[in-house]
Amino acid sequence: MSTKFRGPSGVPMPSPVTLPEPWARSAVSVVVPTYNEADNLPVLARALLESPLPELRLVVVDDGSPDGTGEIAEGIAGDYNTPDRRRVTVLHRTAKEGLGRAYVAGMTRALDDGAEFVVQMDADLSHPPGYIPQLLGTMLSTGAGVVIGSRYVPGGSLSQEWSPHRRLLSTWANSYVKAILAMPVRDVTAGFKIWRREALEAMDLETVGSSGYSFQVEMHYRAFSRGRKMVEIPIHFEDRREGDSKMDLAVQLESALRPFRLKSAERRARRR
Repeated sequence: MSTKFRGPSGVPMPSPVTLPEPWARSAVSVVVPTYNEADNLPVLARALLESPLPELRLVVVDDGSPDGTGEIAEGIAGDYNTPDRRRVTVLHRTAKEGLGRAYVAGMTRALDDGAEFVVQMDADLSHPPGYIPQLLGTMLSTGAGVVIGSRYVPGGSLSQEWSPHRRLLSTWANSYVKAILAMPVRDVTAGFKIWRREALEAMDLETVGSSGYSFQVEMHYRAFSRGRKMVEIPIHFEDRREGDSKMDLAVQLESALRPFRLKSAERRARRR
């Protein structure tokens, strides 16, 4: 992978990938949940909508951000949408129901609007948009149902600004989940990935139980248990640019309990 470009922390980032014309014009929708991301969303939206993928669409799911993120998203939609071409869709939710529910709403809308491939990523600029052509190209060349941008495969890396405690916590969380669910995925908590339409439809989105960050684990486990091909590619994970993390105590508790609940549900299904 060529690395001419550098991210905000000075870490090399991937050079743009040139995809064959039919691949580059794939119907890709990027789902981005937001809550108080007024500073980050315009930067991310510009990078996505001016990327080398001319048919890329953006779905913003805002949970009633008090900092005006929803209004900013509408302004972005006004800049990029035309009467005959909608590139930005904004979903306004009146309550902060969690990352998982926001993703379910955004993914469902993307599928309803005809997306063949659905990317999920954070709004805080920790997931560099320059990797999206690689995610798409890997999916199309391997036939995978989901391609994961991974911090923990060879070539993957974490922000230099992460503290030793945060690195240890992330490593422990991955080991903890894999020990319980036995998935062949190195970055089971990864939130940057692309889904093939058929694979995402098979996930039964409306029955997903996770509301917080455990959504990532549950979706990986559903893909694994349904026999979908899963591929990981290395990425560099940046630290968020602005704002605060949404990982509060309730979210951490749900994340800790969710693997046991998934395993218990699997055992009940087998007994039936």
